[in-house]
Order: sequence, then structure tokens, then C-alpha cells
Amino acid sequence: MTTTVLVAGATGDIGSRISRELLSHDVQLRVLTRPGSSTAAKLFGDDARVEIMTADYADHDALVAAASGVDVVVSAVSGIRPVIVDAQRALLAAAVAAGVPRFLPSDYSADYRRLTPGTNRNLELRREFAADLDAAPIQATSVLNGMFTELLAGQAPMILRDRKRVLFWSSADQTLDVTTKDDTARTVALVALDADAPRVVEVAGDRITARQVAELASELSGETFKLQWAGTTRTLSAMAAVGRRLSRDPDETFPAWQGMQYFVSMFSGEGELRHVDNQRYGRQSWTTARDILQPWLTGTGTPAA
Repeated sequence: MTTTVLVAGATGDIGSRISRELLSHDVQLRVLTRPGSSTAAKLFGDDARVEIMTADYADHDALVAAASGVDVVVSAVSGIRPVIVDAQRALLAAAVAAGVPRFLPSDYSADYRRLTPGTNRNLELRREFAADLDAAPIQATSVLNGMFTELLAGQAPMILRDRKRVLFWSSADQTLDVTTKDDTARTVALVALDADAPRVVEVAGDRITARQVAELASELSGETFKLQWAGTTRTLSAMAAVGRRLSRDPDETFPAWQGMQYFVSMFSGEGELRHVDNQRYGRQSWTTARDILQPWLTGTGTPAA
């Protein structure tokens, strides 16, 4: 039986990967796009299995029409409050009004449920929307995957390649959950097709500590990478707070201080995944930290973005 899936944010980085994975299954895909945007048509216009639905998030009736007859709504929108809370609330309301059975929110992150208030803006917005989702008459599933593994290769300030250092905060032995974007997208597609999926599905392509990252970097590069204590997570949280106050663009989705907050969540252990189940959908091929770091550290190529 063909499943009809509506993907919001299908033209974004994660959304396009999720859409690609969904199209490898027996689905009828609807992609939600804003009026005036031509990106969806460029990406999906030649695929007969894809229906492009145009709706503004402020237009409830148009959203309901887009969601009518859908089996599951998958949100892959990215942003801060106007998107993660406001737009998803509008999408949720439309899904409920259209009688959609299931909803997957745009989480794809570390576990936000135990975070200390005020320590991670982006994840706390997801927690805020999760409360709305739990109160709605719809079956919901969140996919939690830790941090995207690709960020280890230069984007996240943890591995200082030129200085041969690996930074850590508080403990070099704190487990860090990392999953590539493609592995996350594959999981989301499988969850979308799983009518019996639980409220939360946790996966981790790799689980690694800063100490193990230093050992791995040394092995792959042939040079010695040393651990460098960068302070406590409390100190890092205070630095992030200062960065946030001094920020010129408070509406930026991923400013440097948000990256600091993410490391606070990970190195404090509050965001650690506690119920990882990589086998829920059978044997899968998971991309490891080694797979991502090897081309970056050895100069044999660049890891997938």
C-alpha cells in the first residue's frame, strides 16, 4: 500500500535528503513550498511521484488542503522561534484539522528533554514545540540523532587540525552521540513509514568520546593529537551567554554562541541519548566518525557536507 507523505522543508539540506530517502520506497510524496518559491519545482518537478503543494504558514486553509489525505507529515524546517515553534504549530494545527494520523517534528538533534533551562536556545525551542505536539490528538515520533558527524570535520570547534589538539569541556570521557545527515535522513524515512513507531526513536551512527577522537585523529593523520581541557561546561555556558548578548543578529539560526550551547548540552551529558536503537529497522550501514574524519585529516578528499 502506497503511503502519502507531506514533507515541510523539503528543499533544505536535511529535508531534501529525507525526501530522497522516502522516494526509494513506495510513497506518494507531497512537498510543501511557500508561494513564490521555485526551488521545489527545480528539485522535484520531473518526478511523477512528487506533488508540489503551495501554502503560506499563515494560511490555515491552504495548509489543511496540503495535508488532506496524507498519512504522515514530516517536518524538516529549520530556524528559530518563528519556524520551530510558530510555523510548526501552524503545520500541526493543519495536520490535526485534516485528520492526518501521524506527525514527525523537525528535531534531528541531541536529547532536549533533560536540558537545564537557558542552556540551549535551539533545543529548548524543540522542547517547547514538543509540549504542543504531546497535547495534540495525533501520533507523534521524534528522531534524535545527537550531533551531525560532518560537523567534526572543521565546522565544530572541537578538533584543531593545525594545532593538533582536541578540545573538551569538563570530561574527556563523556560519550558524544554523532550521526551523519544521510543516516539521519534514512532513519526519518523509515520512521515515517512505520505506523507503530514510538514517541521517540534514538539512533547514533557513532558514540565517541573526546579522548577517542584524539586517538583516532592521531591514528588517521600519523601525527600526535593531544587532548586540551578548555574549561568546564559551566564556563562554556557563561561564554555562550556573553556571545549571545553581544550578537548583532539575534535571529541567526546557528551563530557561534549556539554552537557553544550545543557542546554544553553534549559534554554535560544532559543531551546524551539514553535509548539508542540502531537495529529497530534491521541491519543498517552507519557512517562512523572515522569515515568522516579520514579524508579531512589525511587530505585525501573532503567529507560529505
